[in-house]
Amino acid sequence: MPQLINIGQELLRINTAKNTIEYSHNGGRSWVTRYNSTSYGTFIDLLQVGNEILACTSKGLYASQNQGRSFTPRCTNTSSYGDFLNLQENGSELLANTSKGLYYSRNEGRSWVKR
Repeated sequence: MPQLINIGQELLRINTAKNTIEYSHNGGRSWVTRYNSTSYGTFIDLLQVGNEILACTSKGLYASQNQGRSFTPRCTNTSSYGDFLNLQENGSELLANTSKGLYYSRNEGRSWVKR
């Protein structure tokens, strides 16, 4: 599960101890909190897709278009898909391992189909 991703000149990570999103401009020698809220549950996984960052959380899938400064709900229907555990990009598809199996999306995670 990627809890650390490279975005341009920055590293972005999930600090699991604090449940925050942090960034580093010096290769990880020091970290600064970028996002700190429990509104979206516990952060589990990060994936950069184009100009967005997708975050698996304990409350669903969320997207950021500003390098993790804020997030908007992308897919929070965990009753249908289960808990999102991790994401992977596979060419034209996103793959999601969930507590209910493997799903794929062809619309940046807005809807999912069981594989």
